Amino acid sequence: MNTHETAFRVRYGEVDQMGFMYYGNYCLYYEMARAEMIRGFDYTYADLEKDGIVMPVVKVQSKYLRPALYDQLITIKTTIKNLDRLPFLSFHHDFYNEDKELIHRGEVTLIFFDPKTQKKVMPNERMTEILNTGFDK
Repeated sequence: MNTHETAFRVRYGEVDQMGFMYYGNYCLYYEMARAEMIRGFDYTYADLEKDGIVMPVVKVQSKYLRPALYDQLITIKTTIKNLDRLPFLSFHHDFYNEDKELIHRGEVTLIFFDPKTQKKVMPNERMTEILNTGFDK
């Protein structure tokens, strides 16, 4: 299984009155982690769009186990599973705090989509190469 790690520090403007990272901000970090994972293969969302494909989100699931706190360094471990569901693609995000405790789990399902035809499509050749580099089938 191919896992990518991305780290960030919780900023003051991202927390609520309790000092917990506001729940709506997790989706922003799902996006950051996905983009950085793809970038790690020398490919970007911008490249994908130039190649005529977009990946809109079709489903988000979040499970909050412990709060992410102001100024904590958070590590997101991202992996892709269930490649047998293409053109749907699910990214799994596990958030860990500085003590290496699992604090959050998220799953985001996207679809490969051609904006010109307004139809779902299979991934292009470059994305297929990336997906064949050790992700769970």
